[in-house]
Amino acid sequence: MADSPESPSRSRGLLPDLAPWRASRDFRLLWVAGAVSNFGSFLTFVALPVQIKELTGSAAAVGAIGAVELIPLIVFGLYGGALADALDKRGLILWSEVGQGLLSVILLVNALLPEPAVWPLYLVAALSSALVSVQRPALDSLWPRIVAHEHLPAAASLNSLRWTVGGVAGPALAGVVVAYAGLGWAYAADLLTFAVSVVLIVPLASSPAAHEAARPSLKAIAEGARYAWSRKELLGTYAVDLAAMFLAMPLAVLPFLADDLGAEWALGLMYAAVPLGSLLVSVTSGWTARIHRHGRMVVLAAALWGLAIAAAGVCGNVWLVLLFLTVAGGCDMVSGIFRGVMWNQTIPDELRGRLAGIELLSYSVGPTLGQVRSGGFAAWWGVRASVWSGGLLCAGGVGLLALCLPKLMTYDARTDEHAARVREQREAAAASVKAEAQARA
Repeated sequence: MADSPESPSRSRGLLPDLAPWRASRDFRLLWVAGAVSNFGSFLTFVALPVQIKELTGSAAAVGAIGAVELIPLIVFGLYGGALADALDKRGLILWSEVGQGLLSVILLVNALLPEPAVWPLYLVAALSSALVSVQRPALDSLWPRIVAHEHLPAAASLNSLRWTVGGVAGPALAGVVVAYAGLGWAYAADLLTFAVSVVLIVPLASSPAAHEAARPSLKAIAEGARYAWSRKELLGTYAVDLAAMFLAMPLAVLPFLADDLGAEWALGLMYAAVPLGSLLVSVTSGWTARIHRHGRMVVLAAALWGLAIAAAGVCGNVWLVLLFLTVAGGCDMVSGIFRGVMWNQTIPDELRGRLAGIELLSYSVGPTLGQVRSGGFAAWWGVRASVWSGGLLCAGGVGLLALCLPKLMTYDARTDEHAARVREQREAAAASVKAEAQARA
């Protein structure tokens, strides 16, 4: 008997599905641009808190990075979502990438001064937060346009893989570069990656707003918020991730945890461990296409993230800490994949940008506030206590949310009315484009 169309992917078992990569030129360009840009961003992600630690010696000062990022994240995340629905998505992505490159120039110049100042570091963190908040909704709302509906789970896994490649290589290299070459080299490398990314984004096809798109305004933002509120399973994904990241994000205190363990050499490995766990899940993500109860996986993975972080805080051995951080990263990636699939398969195109702005808040405000929480707890209670207590609070908080949001637990992609409606909408749009092409021919 001949193989069915699904047989090749099933025979590979755990390997990622490359269908989006093969089918879409724009997906390939955007994927590579993101991989290059993410690699450089993770260099700065490590270098910035290390530089603040060197200049101030304060865990609270490092945690304050999250505080200065918060307001731009909220304001521009919501407005960026409205812009993504109303303007050309390619243009938003391109110009925000250019802006990020200019911020890398500021960091580089400051690092080369005889006495670097602290305030430019916070300024760049705030401006970078604003630019990311404008860019990310445009990116998230562009993927469903350049990838077929049935390929969206595979695209979510491949995008996760793109992020984790940079997340593993960037921090690991940053630890070496900062220690042996200096902060300036890390910032210079980040600048170079932004330049390469811009070159790759320029050839993308334009992606203008839908004809029925609302103009960017408070009314348009409120419309998106009302839609999100009406979808309790979506609210569940936002709330679970927000709780997990706020309560159990330890990255701000990792430089101090490395000192506490007497393993300053392991700082780069600590930053790379969480993305490494994510990478391991990404490269074995073929199984995710066979899961249909996405909400349950989001809850389970978020709770396990918290327990793994708690274990990392309890352990006094650096290798066990690295192991549990890696496990935590894998759990976070599982949660992220299924959140992304739920969002992309059930939200209509005309609202996708505004909902992407709300999603940005859910997965970015949590880590941002988490830096403040972990830094403050570390200054008050000790570094390791800050880590393990946050992990336990996360597991408990996620369990409570699961009880309060039953629609998240019962969500099934095979029977959900919103997924069916969006599928029909995209099939009709594809048929219309095909008919127009045939008529012109």
